[in-house]
Amino acid sequence: TEPILAATHRRRPHAKDAVIIDSNENPLGPCQAARDAISAIIPLGGRYSDELTDELVNTFAQMEGIGPDYVYCTAGSTPPLALTVLAFTSPQKSYVTADPSFETGMRMAALSGARVVNVPLTKSYAHDVKAMLGAGPDAGVFYICNPNNPTGTLTPHADVEYLVANKPKDSVVLIDEAYIHLSPASSALELVKAGKDVIVLRTFSKVYGMAGLRCGFVIARPDLLEKAIARGGQNFMPTTAVAAAIASLKDPALVAERRRINAGIRQETFQWLDRNGYAYIPSESNCFMLDTKRPGNEVREAMAKENVLIGRVWPVMPTCVRITVGTQEEMERFRSAFQKVMKS
Repeated sequence: TEPILAATHRRRPHAKDAVIIDSNENPLGPCQAARDAISAIIPLGGRYSDELTDELVNTFAQMEGIGPDYVYCTAGSTPPLALTVLAFTSPQKSYVTADPSFETGMRMAALSGARVVNVPLTKSYAHDVKAMLGAGPDAGVFYICNPNNPTGTLTPHADVEYLVANKPKDSVVLIDEAYIHLSPASSALELVKAGKDVIVLRTFSKVYGMAGLRCGFVIARPDLLEKAIARGGQNFMPTTAVAAAIASLKDPALVAERRRINAGIRQETFQWLDRNGYAYIPSESNCFMLDTKRPGNEVREAMAKENVLIGRVWPVMPTCVRITVGTQEEMERFRSAFQKVMKS
């Protein structure tokens, strides 16, 4: 396993005009209502604001029809992912995940001494829940990223329900919904409401364009929630992030409009790839895997020289690179640079 610090992603130095499509950020940034809320709250930035955080939790809970005691506010969704894995895995309780998928859980499982079980995706690039169950009879955590990172592909809700119904008694299903708003996928929040052993992660980093502000939720049955966050200590939230998140939730048009923009640019990119004979995994999110037919890291380096930063490579797919869907202009520059690199 890589050392934790060595595995931390750091963006390489780049020119100010670089195309940055390497980290699944939303190039649109916070919506206007969120920007206005940030400006208004800045004078209070020297204070902790539990009341504001409570307002955010209550707003989300009311919108989703769930009790506020099921919701805990966090600085993005990665910290509760890490805490949940540390809480529910051990040398006796394994961590079961898809391969490829988001890696933070694997690194945390290594810290807890847990066995890490990597299960290949299906031929349609969904989580193979039956194979995950078979490979993890000792599981403490089954991790489902839906839509998946890095492939942007969906796992049917029925498969998630099957996993929850057939998992070992003392395990939890950790469902990462960081990209849920960008896709037609069904949320697993209904399973939480039904009292199942399910923990759901949400973040404002993706569709809401707040990756640099850090705000998210972990949602679960109160007893699971308490165990999941127990190691996190006191969690005062960034005041600007909370204010922006509240404003974003209250913007009724934001999610649908940004999903439409992302899908349109993504589909246009896929059509260009098809016309030029390049292979990729069709995605329902704001990222996709592009097959370069040669070592992906070589292509990353060549693209960086063209002032275009693209995403990393997963060991199980050494000739694929992850591409974030950027703006129309950014994807035009990506296409030009990629064509040049592939023909060189």
